[in-house]
Amino acid sequence: MNDEPRVNERIRAVRVRLIGADSSQLGIFNTSDAMEISDEQGLDLVEVAPNSDPPVARIMDYGKYKYDQDIKAKRARKHQTTVQVKEIKFRPKIDDHDYETKKRHVVRFLESGAKVKVTIMFRGREMVHAERGLAILDRLAEDVQDLGVIETQPKLEGRNLHMMMQPLKEPKKPSGKDEDEGASDTSEDADEA
Repeated sequence: MNDEPRVNERIRAVRVRLIGADSSQLGIFNTSDAMEISDEQGLDLVEVAPNSDPPVARIMDYGKYKYDQDIKAKRARKHQTTVQVKEIKFRPKIDDHDYETKKRHVVRFLESGAKVKVTIMFRGREMVHAERGLAILDRLAEDVQDLGVIETQPKLEGRNLHMMMQPLKEPKKPSGKDEDEGASDTSEDADEA
């Protein structure tokens, strides 16, 4: 609520530097006089710079201004990219079938553009053979090297061995479709010629 500017009667300053609806400098006015001017134009008096001396107030349609700000914020959120981090956990004594299943999950995550945190969990005396966990991470990195690269090298923290992988490139589903369409167009052109 502190982000909201003061509007009309909520402006506390006695005097304000007034800016017109057409962005022209009108000068310093008493707040009551500035509110009369904005009322005559059928617009709102909005305090845009409350910390200056005297505060700066602008004559504008506040509802339209707020709507435009919401649209800009929505557009900024739409174009913002968020990187997801998915985690997959292995055990050092993993069976081949289970390894393949978890590898498919890693492949799916990397193809969707998410980073993958791979964790090897050690229990009890398995810590003595940490090289088994490292071998699993090396095997996984080699198996998915065409989709992702190691961002963070394997690191032992407590009873867990962690490695972070990131996709090689962003997912390109729409552009791949365009390439297919382009290829079919050229083959039709070749048939016509």
